[in-house]
Amino acid sequence: MTTLKVHDIESAPEGSKALLENSQKSFGMIPGLHGVLASSPKILEAYQTLHQLFTETSFNNDELTVVWQTINVEHACHYCVPAHTGIAKMMKVDDAITEALRNETPLADAKLEALRTMTLIIVRNRGNVTQEDLDTFYTAGYGEQQVLEIILGLSQKVISNYTNHIAHTPVDAAFEKFAWSK
Repeated sequence: MTTLKVHDIESAPEGSKALLENSQKSFGMIPGLHGVLASSPKILEAYQTLHQLFTETSFNNDELTVVWQTINVEHACHYCVPAHTGIAKMMKVDDAITEALRNETPLADAKLEALRTMTLIIVRNRGNVTQEDLDTFYTAGYGEQQVLEIILGLSQKVISNYTNHIAHTPVDAAFEKFAWSK
């Protein structure tokens, strides 16, 4: 099994120390993913920057969760699905949304389901979508901005999901109760 080192502030390369200190302040801990990413200060910085930018998009908390968790489940990320389950609870996202995403069942809200579907189309087809796909998404109430914002969220999730696959990042204690497997 391939694993990568999970750094703390003391063991991290100099360029990652301040970034991990920010993680500690923001989350009250250093998430295991951040500890792994710390081996490369630039990828940790990129991940944190993408996360911040994605949370500042036009998406509300439910929609952020739909994009993140749809990608996490599609990529079968053992670490991010439980982490984003806990994050969704902190963001006050309805448990029914989280459970539907974790179980790959349709969402009750048609607009959120359109977002989930478009996210899956983008991920599965590597960005190759049809005009019909776009029109369906637009009819649900979204626009070009949201198509591009899904890609921003996907960029963040590729970093985390792929890193966790390679590193076999242990699920943080705070999220162990939300364990998940595909």
